[in-house]
Amino acid sequence: MTVLVGGAAALILGLIGFIAWWKEFFIILKGAIPLALLLGGALAVYVGIDEVKDKMREEKEKEKEELNKTREELEKARAEAEKMREELEKMKEGKTS
Repeated sequence: MTVLVGGAAALILGLIGFIAWWKEFFIILKGAIPLALLLGGALAVYVGIDEVKDKMREEKEKEKEELNKTREELEKARAEAEKMREELEKMKEGKTS
């Protein structure tokens, strides 16, 4: 109940203050808007730069994964080629005997 009474009193005093000092309120508001835009813009730039860095880091990790996958495929192909070379040698030895 005290919160309700305190909130109502603050509301009434705020309304009276707003009516009594409305010119001063608009002066403060005129000064606060550019400041809010400046700080909001700086925050947006910071977040944007951070996002670009994250995207670049993800791309590098993706490239590393693709490189590792390609290396694994190359090793498999080399192993298969070596196996086929050995089979070919066996076949050559069988024909010459």
